[in-house]
Amino acid sequence: MQLAEILRPDGVKVLASSPSKRRLFQDLAEMAGACWGLDPAKVNEALLEREGLGPTGVGQGIALPHARLHGLDRVRGLFLRLEKPLDFESVDRQPVDLVFCLLAPASAGVEHLKALALVSRTLRDPALCAKLRANSDPATLHTILTESGPRNLAA
Repeated sequence: MQLAEILRPDGVKVLASSPSKRRLFQDLAEMAGACWGLDPAKVNEALLEREGLGPTGVGQGIALPHARLHGLDRVRGLFLRLEKPLDFESVDRQPVDLVFCLLAPASAGVEHLKALALVSRTLRDPALCAKLRANSDPATLHTILTESGPRNLAA
């Protein structure tokens, strides 16, 4: 699996700010509707439900919100860079400015876990994150994510 398989150029955006995690999830849900044709209300509900199990802020300014949805045929991704970091209840208590959202089919097991591992491994690279934080063009951000990170995750 490669990030280019789950992240389309129109699934990458830069937001000046978001007032809350709840609003950020709504923004992601609207992106999922525009990019993948998903029902924004269902995406938002699924993200909020998953976040209720525990915060998806993994530290170092990175959040990996994710959810499983009925009607999805494969794992899909969305990426947001926030110009103003947002409190995300992260493990290190640092605000988040890089958000990679994964949406997986309700029945996805290993595929969902592989995608989470790939995104996590990609965003653990401090040099890559610095490049993401230094750019505001969505097309450039997409290129950085799909060409600079780990090419794939071994099965």
